[in-house]
Amino acid sequence: MAERETRRVAHDLLGEPHVAGRRISVRQVHALVERGGEDPEAVADRFDLDVADIYHALAYYHDHPREMREVETEREAAAEQFGKRIDRPAGVDPDGQ
Repeated sequence: MAERETRRVAHDLLGEPHVAGRRISVRQVHALVERGGEDPEAVADRFDLDVADIYHALAYYHDHPREMREVETEREAAAEQFGKRIDRPAGVDPDGQ
């Protein structure tokens, strides 16, 4: 599959594709709309974006599957590593158990 570029997605924030000029990542948009079932218009309103920005982010996610898998893998590894390095007081469990 050919990977296309879009002007509405930038890479200047933590090395992760995001809506240009904003801090919301393409992964976040995908998670809210496609995994979370939220309405694209509602997500656009919540983050003060054009609905076109939402659809461009979703298109980017699907046009760049290899890059998005790599970002997911990096973020999961970082989260796992971060969780291992935190010294928590006795009785504090981030999972609420």
